[in-house]
Amino acid sequence: MPDAEHIGHLGTESPESALPARRLSELAEKSARCTTDCCGASTTVSNGEAERPAAVTHPDLAGLVSVQLLSGEGPIPVAVDGGETVETGDLLRVERWPQYRAVALDAGVRSCVTMPFRRPGLTVTLSLYSFRPDALGDASHGPARDLGDLAASSLVRDRSYRAALTELDQLGTALRTRPVVDQACGIIMHVLACDADAAFAVLRRVSQGTNRKLSDVASSIVETRGRGLEQELVSLS
Repeated sequence: MPDAEHIGHLGTESPESALPARRLSELAEKSARCTTDCCGASTTVSNGEAERPAAVTHPDLAGLVSVQLLSGEGPIPVAVDGGETVETGDLLRVERWPQYRAVALDAGVRSCVTMPFRRPGLTVTLSLYSFRPDALGDASHGPARDLGDLAASSLVRDRSYRAALTELDQLGTALRTRPVVDQACGIIMHVLACDADAAFAVLRRVSQGTNRKLSDVASSIVETRGRGLEQELVSLS
């Protein structure tokens, strides 16, 4: 089988899903290679958002993932909802999930197993497929499970790291804009003869009323030394 390909959310990929998709691709590829009688694998991650990054080891398997995400029926939704491994010994003998079953059999898939890996805020699924019936009975206890556990933990760590970077960026922005905000508050205090808390409240109301960033409003006041804003500040006070 070729290397795992990203399919993102039904074929798309955003910057936010790029890193998860790479993790999922690595998980699918390695799991397929280390599982006996496995003809391919697919992976997904669910975190409560509309976009659900996914990856498959072969283009023919993309349809199996898509039909489940669109219909809400199949091993993946069942595994996500229940938190338990879903094994299908022979799809020829399965009557549930008619849409998934039709797509799977059309791709030559006879058996599959889907393992969920739950972490706070997200669930990773790993699905393994075989052209032979009843061929993946031991797959959920093999090395693929360890790979899934590792991938889920890595995705949580990646998300925490990105959140920390975002917080640092916001903190840096706040530190850079704080001096100009303080200057603007000083001008407002002089114009309105008010204290610092009241001056900041006025600055915030101007920001909200004009749909401009607080720092932009503050910069404008500092640049003009408050000229032309006296009446507006008085009315907002």
